[in-house]
Amino acid sequence: CINNEARASNYMSSLNLPDKTLQFVKDHPLMDDSVTPMGDRPRLVKRDVKYTQIVVDRVRALNGTIYDVMFISTDRGALHKAISYENGMHIIEETQLFPNFEPVQTLLLSSKKGRRYLYAGSNSGVVQSPVAFCDKYTTCVDCVLARDPYCAWKPLEASCTDIFKESEIERNWIQNIGGDASSCSDKVRENSLQHTFKHGSTAELKCSQKSNLAQVVWKFKDDVLRVESPKYRLLEKALLIFNLSEGDSGVYQCLSEEKVKNKKFSQVLAKHVLELKKIQHTTVGPTVAAAPTEGNSDVPKVSAVSTEGSATHTSTTQMVPVTTARVVTKPIGPVLTSAASNTEIFNSVPDAVPEKTMFLKSNDNFLLMFLFLFFFILFLCLLSYNCYKGYLPGQCLKFRSVMLLGKKKTKSDFSDCEQSVKETLVEQGSVSHQSGEQPKPAHDTGYETEPDCGNGQLQPGDLQASREAKDKPFDVKCELKYADSDAEGD
Repeated sequence: CINNEARASNYMSSLNLPDKTLQFVKDHPLMDDSVTPMGDRPRLVKRDVKYTQIVVDRVRALNGTIYDVMFISTDRGALHKAISYENGMHIIEETQLFPNFEPVQTLLLSSKKGRRYLYAGSNSGVVQSPVAFCDKYTTCVDCVLARDPYCAWKPLEASCTDIFKESEIERNWIQNIGGDASSCSDKVRENSLQHTFKHGSTAELKCSQKSNLAQVVWKFKDDVLRVESPKYRLLEKALLIFNLSEGDSGVYQCLSEEKVKNKKFSQVLAKHVLELKKIQHTTVGPTVAAAPTEGNSDVPKVSAVSTEGSATHTSTTQMVPVTTARVVTKPIGPVLTSAASNTEIFNSVPDAVPEKTMFLKSNDNFLLMFLFLFFFILFLCLLSYNCYKGYLPGQCLKFRSVMLLGKKKTKSDFSDCEQSVKETLVEQGSVSHQSGEQPKPAHDTGYETEPDCGNGQLQPGDLQASREAKDKPFDVKCELKYADSDAEGD
């Protein structure tokens, strides 16, 4: 790092270099030779993912083999756990550390004995996470297919446990990093869910997939179900069945199948049983004439009468309630035979009408009657209002004239007011002339008082016009002009 040029500048050691040079070296490290990965190829390739931090832990499995387990964080706040096995990488699980998808800035591993934790930091906080989640595997197949060197299956306790948290390790524990679950002999408890449906309805059968490497397969009556049919629709965690009918009733199984080294391992995730909803109706079948039976006096009997001319035969038969859709009754005793060609059977049992049906019928009648009265009253109100306002045709308005008979508007008569105004003007004019004073202008009363008319006194020639003006005091007899028109010169 110190060459002749640096010595010429009096830099004999790197300790004498300025801080700016040291910071540049720290930000731009260089290597003499390139470092290639093991196998001369990348160990892990993942699409559409950007990794930010990585830590590696070396774990010894039950068979004594040491495996490299990588913990890699992403820019979306997730953590990928992968294991190097047979020149390849297998992602064991994916855990979302930050729910708001913040990028992981720092990732540290604490590998103390019995206390193995991961610490991930972002701009908002720090998260502590265990290195393994063995408790979430509920079956032996799930525990082995996870290929997690931290986990092993305990047959006696039927649980998946962390081997580094146990004080002693037993030989019968099951662990296989290769994913061979053929050594698992536990029987999975299948809990079936009962569903009752109606004709034409839609059923939703839920099934949660545990592994992203497994494939969900649905079976109906032990046959693989073709979900490509338009009758079915496969969702991420459920199966929809449309337009249900009697042929769809039966047992549906949701299986998880995973293929490892040309071996297929399957297990039942959910089991659903669909049944047709049957509506039972209690009906009474027609009675058939039969001979009287001896004994069994407690059995209810129904009388039937057959007529043939004047001869009358009476027989009894049992009344049997039937709950099927199609009623077929058979006589219990021997049938009474008769030579008559036309036999009439009278059923003395009235038709059974459920109380609920009668209740609904009565309620419907009351409701319909109430609605009819309500709309009828509303119609009358609207008709009366339109008739009063005169919105109806002429023929209908005759009723309006009858209703409003006697309510006539009074016409205002201004003749008395005009006469009093004229008398006042005449008296004031005569007084002013006798005293010799100048007549004062009369108060503007709305009538023209020109000098040539005698200050309000009408000429004899205008007497006829004044009489006509009494009837129409406010008529204007001059031509009207617009207010904004130009004034014409004299």
